[in-house]
Amino acid sequence: MRHRPFGSTKREVAIVGQGTWYSQQDNRESAIQALRRGLDLGMTHIDTAEMYLSGRAEEWVAGAILHRREEVFLVSKVLPHNASRKGTLRACEGSLRRLQTDRLDCYLLHWPGDHPLNDTIEAFEQLKSEGKILSWGVSNFDAPDLKEAHRLGGHAGPVCDQVLYHLQERAVEHAVVPWCEQHDAAFVAYSPLGHGDFPGAHTAPGRLLQEIAQENHATPRQVALQFLLRWPFSFVIPKSSDIDHVMENAGAGNLELTSMQMERLNKMFALGPPRRGIPML
Repeated sequence: MRHRPFGSTKREVAIVGQGTWYSQQDNRESAIQALRRGLDLGMTHIDTAEMYLSGRAEEWVAGAILHRREEVFLVSKVLPHNASRKGTLRACEGSLRRLQTDRLDCYLLHWPGDHPLNDTIEAFEQLKSEGKILSWGVSNFDAPDLKEAHRLGGHAGPVCDQVLYHLQERAVEHAVVPWCEQHDAAFVAYSPLGHGDFPGAHTAPGRLLQEIAQENHATPRQVALQFLLRWPFSFVIPKSSDIDHVMENAGAGNLELTSMQMERLNKMFALGPPRRGIPML
């Protein structure tokens, strides 16, 4: 598994991590076993949130990282309606309690909300000073939101933006990706394989993925993930509770595509024109 610096933190983080969203159909034991298998394979970047399963996902992560906390780059998120100054502090304490840890490696605002962003950032900075978080970032922020967060946070952050990004949803490449590159922020793709709409084997995009996969002794999903990792500041956090899928996801962390293969994918999965806002699931 390859690692690269996580934005301005300079922490070396696994390029393929593990998400915990959309766990409604999972059971606790299968989720924990999948996360543990991912850790064994080097997928030590684990992402969760107080929103997921109303906090139960964080409890499952706690079970997975028991006795292995030092291996993990652990990320969680505060919901926007909790993100007042005092609310952010309370939310973080709740996440730490459910995760059974004394700190988060990165804490994110889940999406822009109605509370003043400055209050949220002031809470993040207080949590940093207390050692309860080591860095802070954002999720689902478009470029204008990122600019405001950076203006308020200065050198402290945001250290990352976590957004919806996959082969068939590339809108963030217009403004978010360049912003991250220019401001030394990590670009983190959630739902990097889509959401139940991965290109089928009998479609033209699916056939191209299969061709490139065969050329690299890989799988189409590994090829798709590696395309998203083509920038030196990008990361992916696919979610799976299936051990075989976890192993497949981990394999993308060692795959390298040629520039010609990248161009074939770029042509097939066209970027499209800019549009207002960024997509969310």
